[in-house]
Amino acid sequence: MERIRFFLEHVNHVRFVRYLLFLFLGLFLFAVLYDQAKPHQYELRLFDIATETIRSPITIEDKETTERLKKEAADKVTDIYTLKKEYAENRVDLISSLFTTIVEIQNEIKEEKKEPTKMMDALKERLPQEWFSYLSADEWEKLLHAAPEDIETAKEAAVTAVHSIMAERITQSELEKARAKVQDELKYVMLSPSLKEIVVKLTKQAIIPNVIYDRTATEEKRRQAMDEVKPVKILQGQVIVEEGQFITNEIYHQLQLVGLLQNDRSFQPLIGLFLFVLLLLSPVVYYFGREQANKNLFVYTAIFTIMLLVMKLVRLIPESDAFSTGYLVPVAFGTMLVRIFIGERIAIMTSILYAVCGSLMFNEGMGANGTIQVSLAIYLVTSGLAGSFFLHKQLRKAKIWQAGVFVAFINIVVMLALTLLKNGHYSLTEIGMFLLMAFASGIFSAILTIGLLPVFEACFGILSSMKLIELSNPNHPLLRKILTEAPGTYHHSIMVANLAEAACEAIGANGLLARVACYYHDIGKTKRPQYFIENQIGGNPHDHLSPQLSKNIILAHVSDGVAILKKHRMPKEIVDIAEQHHGTTLLKYFYHKALEQTGYVLEEEFRYPGPKPQTKEAAIISIADSVEAAVRSLSNPSQEKIGKIVRSIIAERLQDNQLNECDITLKELEMVARSLCETLNGVFHSRIEYPEIRKEKVKHA
Repeated sequence: MERIRFFLEHVNHVRFVRYLLFLFLGLFLFAVLYDQAKPHQYELRLFDIATETIRSPITIEDKETTERLKKEAADKVTDIYTLKKEYAENRVDLISSLFTTIVEIQNEIKEEKKEPTKMMDALKERLPQEWFSYLSADEWEKLLHAAPEDIETAKEAAVTAVHSIMAERITQSELEKARAKVQDELKYVMLSPSLKEIVVKLTKQAIIPNVIYDRTATEEKRRQAMDEVKPVKILQGQVIVEEGQFITNEIYHQLQLVGLLQNDRSFQPLIGLFLFVLLLLSPVVYYFGREQANKNLFVYTAIFTIMLLVMKLVRLIPESDAFSTGYLVPVAFGTMLVRIFIGERIAIMTSILYAVCGSLMFNEGMGANGTIQVSLAIYLVTSGLAGSFFLHKQLRKAKIWQAGVFVAFINIVVMLALTLLKNGHYSLTEIGMFLLMAFASGIFSAILTIGLLPVFEACFGILSSMKLIELSNPNHPLLRKILTEAPGTYHHSIMVANLAEAACEAIGANGLLARVACYYHDIGKTKRPQYFIENQIGGNPHDHLSPQLSKNIILAHVSDGVAILKKHRMPKEIVDIAEQHHGTTLLKYFYHKALEQTGYVLEEEFRYPGPKPQTKEAAIISIADSVEAAVRSLSNPSQEKIGKIVRSIIAERLQDNQLNECDITLKELEMVARSLCETLNGVFHSRIEYPEIRKEKVKHA
């Protein structure tokens, strides 16, 4: 233990050590959480037989399968064709124009008395060239020489047939079928067979497809079909392959997709864990990075490491499908230790870190590595905060036991709330197991806290509030020694403790440390109690001693006190205050007495050896010690006299450079002066003088 404390004292202000501690925390946290971040992988090949049931550790979309299903849905959509009604009107006009043109040519030939042979030439000038491929030259000649009434009859029949047939949808594949209907439409037309055959041929050529491919509508329909396909997802906890089942191509693809095959070396989980650890430790680095000393960081690193190791040990307990052993983790002991040794703010932050780490470590119910179990995280953070909040006043072992019971109660309430919120069907045995784990977590937290407190105090030389309260017990052997051997010194120490505690609390210093240190600061006087005025009842032995010898006796009480405190293994902070409470002040009375007797003495010989006060608490105790003795020497203390003495002693300490080595400010010294005056005025207040009542003898009749 002594070696550890010696090492910590030497590296307490080494900044490089702080970086090493941060690095250790990061590496240790990474190592602890690595198993949870790394997905469990299997050595499987196609058409192997699964030796166990494998579930998906994550929820992920099977994009390849989703795209295949979307393509299949799009392929099932038939092409969309749009009916063009204007096509029928155009073809009706076309066939009508054909017969009208023939009639016009016939009339022109008659009026101009041209040769009938010119009719064919006139027709070629007026009709499109492709029409002449539909009929032979003889058929065109026969049509041109037909009677006008037959032409009119043919025109009406052809127009009616085209309009009737093209009123329906006609695709390219249905064109021949539609043209075949012309024969039926013109079956009963009153024309000669040869002329009817010509009209049928022309009418068939007038029939064309009246629907066209609508690309926009088709693509929109296919897009809608693809959108209706839901993404194929492999859900967290979903069974991919059951024990004894063949590994098909589809199963192998799913195993590969969720990263469960050993040939899939993905560094993404490691990168994610690295970033996660940085995020977790960033508030810790921010909090301790501002401190000058490394002591609290050493303590925090030790507590954090022990807490994670405890989680690892609890994780070795076999889990049931109904509950997680994470609810058994005594997470509150970690936050209570941080609260006791460091502070409440960092304890609250640490409870959140423990909850996140615990929820990751114990999230194995569904094989979901790398994810957080929310219900367990809520349980752990509530348990940690309960332990921290309950320890807000003076700490005693009984207080820690009470905190453990309080944590157990909170755990039970949270466990019941989470169980009811899940709306699951649990048996009485399962509910009883839940509550038992919640209760055990709180009790184990108290046991571990009480058990580890002395270990941390011994290893790191920590002076906790609980330790200070134990040292303030009047039954402590050293306090009993002062009380029995130097009662005046004991009373003086109590008065100084009251003054110093109030002054320290006024400026935000450690009032409890100041009070307890005052109890022991004059323990050295017990070696020669009769040589100190507060313990003298009769004469003063210094009247018969030389100033040099008296000086040696008075100065020795500091070194004697330090030796006694070290012999009893008292905390270093109390030993330091006992050594520093006189600083290097001058023993004025015996210095002037020696000066009167010899005429010349060295002032340094009549000064305390020091060192000067190094902390605010030591400086305030030094001032309070002198103030209490000076005020007590007044025959009739008043507020004015008390205020004058207090400020004169503070001014004297400043002029003598006794406060140069501590970080107390002039503003704080003014606050200390006001606090000392208020306390002393309350102690040395004026009282009314009670009249003396004389008893007179009463004569009885």
